[in-house]
Amino acid sequence: MDTQKRVIIWLSALLVIAIASIGAYQVATGPRAELPRKDGTMSLALDQSDWTKGAKTPKVTFVEYSDFQCPACGAYYPMLEEMFAEYKDQISFTYRHFPLAQHKNARSSAYASEAAGKQGKFWEMADMLFKNQSEWSEETTAPTIFEGYAQKIGINVEQYKTDVKSDAVKAKVDRDLQSGKLSLISHTPTFFINGKMSDNPRSKEELKALIEYAITHP
Repeated sequence: MDTQKRVIIWLSALLVIAIASIGAYQVATGPRAELPRKDGTMSLALDQSDWTKGAKTPKVTFVEYSDFQCPACGAYYPMLEEMFAEYKDQISFTYRHFPLAQHKNARSSAYASEAAGKQGKFWEMADMLFKNQSEWSEETTAPTIFEGYAQKIGINVEQYKTDVKSDAVKAKVDRDLQSGKLSLISHTPTFFINGKMSDNPRSKEELKALIEYAITHP
C-alpha cells in the first residue's frame, strides 16, 4: 500500500470517529436550545394559547409578564385595568406567567388561574388573585384559598381541583416562563408593546403616553 492510500484510510477513520463523537454528544445533551434574544424583543409570538383580551385587530399589542404574588405586579394591576378600559377598542392585552422563585405561592397561583381558564374564567381568577393578594401571598394554605376563589367565580370546583394539578396547566405556565427567560426578562412586571420591551411607566400618565405613542407610530 502506498503512502497516499495510507493517508486516505487514516483520514477516513478519523472522520468516522469524529462523526460518532458528535452524535454521542448530541444524544447526551439534546438539541441546542434557542439562543436568547438581545434586542429587547419577545422570543415567543402571540398565539391562540395565550390569554388575550381586547380588540381583535389591535393597533397595539400589550403583553405583561407577571407574577400574581409580586407586590409590584399587584400595584400595577389597577393602573393596567384602567388603561385597558380606556383603550380596549384599540389594543389587545395579553397576560403571561413569570412566577419568581422567591415567591412561594407564585406557581400555585399561576396554576389556579390556568385551571380556572379551563372553564373560561381565567380573567376572573386573575382579578381575584390580584385584588386579594395580601390574603394568600404568605399563606401555607394558599391552594385551599384558591379553591374558595374558584367557588366564588362560579366554576365547577371538583373539575378545578383536577385541572390545577394537571400536566397541561403546568406546561402552560412553564411555556410562558421559558419564553420570558429567552426574552431576557429579569423582573416582574415586564411589558412588551408591539413586541418590544418597554420601560415600566412610573405613573398612569406615562402609561397612557406609551400607549398613545404606539397607536400613532405603528
